[in-house]
Amino acid sequence: MKPLVSDAVNSSYGTSFGYKDAVINSLQVSAYKIPTDAPEADGTLNWDSTSLVVVQLEAGDKTGLGYTYADEASAFFIHKKLKDLVTRANPFDIPSITTNLIKHIRNSGTCGIAMMAISAIDNALWDLKAKLYNVPLFKLLGAVRNEMLIYGSGGFTSYNKQQLQQQLGDWAAQGIGYVKMKIGTEPNKDLERVQQAKEVIGNAQLMVDANGAYTAKQALDKAQQFTGYGVMWFEEPVSSDNLEGLHFIREHAPAQMNIAAGEYGYNLPYFEAMLHAKAVDVLQADATRCGGISGFLKAGYLAEAHQLPFSSHCAPALHLQAALSLPSFFIAEYFHDHARIENMLFDGIPPPINGVLKPDLNRPGLGFEFKFQDAEKYKL
Repeated sequence: MKPLVSDAVNSSYGTSFGYKDAVINSLQVSAYKIPTDAPEADGTLNWDSTSLVVVQLEAGDKTGLGYTYADEASAFFIHKKLKDLVTRANPFDIPSITTNLIKHIRNSGTCGIAMMAISAIDNALWDLKAKLYNVPLFKLLGAVRNEMLIYGSGGFTSYNKQQLQQQLGDWAAQGIGYVKMKIGTEPNKDLERVQQAKEVIGNAQLMVDANGAYTAKQALDKAQQFTGYGVMWFEEPVSSDNLEGLHFIREHAPAQMNIAAGEYGYNLPYFEAMLHAKAVDVLQADATRCGGISGFLKAGYLAEAHQLPFSSHCAPALHLQAALSLPSFFIAEYFHDHARIENMLFDGIPPPINGVLKPDLNRPGLGFEFKFQDAEKYKL
């Protein structure tokens, strides 16, 4: 049987690095803790820093880069449990490598820290494979569009009125047509904060995210209140584990309001259960959690099979290339904290232009590189 990838690939991009010769020679992992630029909070959590775990894979003269926004424990898990399963493997055989990693974490649980560790590796594998072909990843996957629609995401419940209006108003002024704010910390103040946001965003569409702060009936009451302010997206009105509650809200919420969830999905059965329960109008997934780009693509195809739009959670630069290849893809979260980190610590991050991100066709793989020297002061 002939190999799935030819021994020598020649194209307008091209590479002479053969399938038979391909071996991952090394895996390096590092972790960083980056302070936020201000205290941040949502309906159920508050934080003042973000952890980043970075993986590098080498094969031939190419280096693949992947990452996850996970606790440093994911870096330890990669080093102690997963590294030896990746080195000496063929970098073209991503399904084989990732499937083997998932089998290996059975007793640790195919979610949480372990799955975020695998996600970082899988993201690096896709970056490496596209670099070996010397093409942007979306060209390797096959494109259905050339730009990714985004929504500005922040509006933390820790922000005062000035901070809230400044952030959301700035995004709208930049041409970002959708903006999202956090709610739920103080439910009695939610409507007032929505009013404050609406005052400054002009024609931009307003979205809210409760991060599971409400009961189903509380959330439905909020949905009715928000109707007068044109809120078109209500994310995690209840816990994403409460599929019956999400279904109830989706069935009774105003018609123009999309119920969204899925960011805490770590595996395909999670997404299938959410869709089977008819719990959402928009399915979300996060390639830093759900098994990397491999899992993200599968979740996107699942959304397509259920004829629902698909959206990426956080890590905007990481999702760009895969989003361009998914027919079901609708919109990406341009999350304040992650967009800030990606612009600080990576080269090649595309800026938002008129509410979309576009890939640089001259940069292979995921299209960016990590600035290790700049990040050294945050290293754990």
